[in-house]
Amino acid sequence: MSDVVVVGAGIVGASVAYHLTRRGVAVTVLERESASAAGVTGGSFAWVGDTGGAWPGGARDLRGHVLADHRRLESELPEIAVRWTGSLTWGSDGNPMIYPGQIMVGADEIALLEPRLLNPPDRAVHIPTDGGVDPAATTAALLRGARAHGAEVVYGASAIMLNPPEGHGVSTSAGFHPAGTVVVAAGVATAALCRPLGVELPVAASPACLLRVAAPPGLVKTILAGPHFEVREVRDGDLLLTMPYTDGQSAESVEREARRTFHRLVSSFDGGAACRLLSHQVSGRPMPADGPIVGTVTPDRSVYVAVAHSAITLAPTLGRLVAEELVGGMPVDELRRCRPRLETARM
Repeated sequence: MSDVVVVGAGIVGASVAYHLTRRGVAVTVLERESASAAGVTGGSFAWVGDTGGAWPGGARDLRGHVLADHRRLESELPEIAVRWTGSLTWGSDGNPMIYPGQIMVGADEIALLEPRLLNPPDRAVHIPTDGGVDPAATTAALLRGARAHGAEVVYGASAIMLNPPEGHGVSTSAGFHPAGTVVVAAGVATAALCRPLGVELPVAASPACLLRVAAPPGLVKTILAGPHFEVREVRDGDLLLTMPYTDGQSAESVEREARRTFHRLVSSFDGGAACRLLSHQVSGRPMPADGPIVGTVTPDRSVYVAVAHSAITLAPTLGRLVAEELVGGMPVDELRRCRPRLETARM
């Protein structure tokens, strides 16, 4: 019997598992797909930062820990490497709001930060502390770290049922996994998994489209967020590129928009003609209505949920705090505004 079963091998589940095992907890991770980060984690732009205004609910209480926790993981797991490139953001708004930690820069500074960017804007918001990760590689490194401390990871565990008739734990196609506590970190699937328990969680799916592009190494230096796309180099010569997406678009429409966005990228950089569009992927990002949802959802406290946007940014902090709470048995103050506001599910 595991002390904790974690449902979901995306970055939040992997972080929770890693931090629990480092504190001596016996953990089993269950993933319905055949690999980690197979869902929205693998389709994430993975921009890491701690400034700005889009921090709903309890996320505001977590953001002050974000950069330190990412740097801590870099020191604990050498396979994790955040590209601390900083970011440049501009759009149609002529008077963007500037938050602490942000700098307004002009065309000369932009040219120094992005020397191959053609027709740069007159000004942009620069956040020098921003960075980006390889989401799949980071998740895999966290799971390897968890395994090194004794965790078991089970892939292909479909037909998941929480607290089935067999008792506390999780029933799957791979068998019954007993546990004192189940942590559900399954992104957009979290609400559906909890519904049979009579629990309704306000987690919607927000679609996003990510393009993968082969490019000359160093073509893009920072994280660029302009009016038509966001782009960054995830590793030397590999770019991640976002594009506008509307829920319900046909496959043909998505393909056309992907190529249109790719051509905008090509025309925006000196040397862009050497780029190649490799693939595009549509993912459903979990969007809790009022910020991260973290805490118990059953009267006996046997089922605990952890779901958030942006999960890549918050995962190291959430993993550390969830482990502290579960091991210590006392509420963690930083999570006080993340608690589930439970509604009875329609059965």
